Amino acid sequence: MEAINYLLGFAFDALLMLLVLRVWLQLVRADFYNPLSQFIVKVTNPLVIPLRRIIPGFGGVDVSTLLLAFIVAALKFILIPLLNGGDINVISALYLGFIYLIKQTGILLFMLMLVMALMSWVVQGYNPTMMIFQQLTEPVLRPIRNIIPNIGGLDLSILVAFLLLNVINILLTGNLYGWAQV
Repeated sequence: MEAINYLLGFAFDALLMLLVLRVWLQLVRADFYNPLSQFIVKVTNPLVIPLRRIIPGFGGVDVSTLLLAFIVAALKFILIPLLNGGDINVISALYLGFIYLIKQTGILLFMLMLVMALMSWVVQGYNPTMMIFQQLTEPVLRPIRNIIPNIGGLDLSILVAFLLLNVINILLTGNLYGWAQV
């Protein structure tokens, strides 16, 4: 049963991250024709397009995709306990789904910045994946760079962002303690 739980958890997390990336790409107006952007759009289109016919966007935000991400996050806390013979509490699943959506967005940001930092050491010249990562992380890193300038050619904004993301993660995990382990 643990293997099934693991695979279901992975499937929910992967779909959730793809949906979050889709919304995020639209918010930062990333290059739509980038291969990574195209992959994310094509993978999520079968789920998003039918919902988009019912729920329109609002103020430049893809509300249907955001709602779908929330539903996926909440379903994780309904289906996995159900398969394990546990009770279903829809209210707590909605609460946990909301907190989990925020937490997974932070984890995704952390992973993007980590991969971007590692790629900056290796990749020379133009790389389409690196460009998308920079477009996704720039709105978070720019305010930090305005406060903490480069020191000796080193950009410490990613380190500060890592620290802030970990603090937020600890606060969210503390909020979840007693409800469920995420």
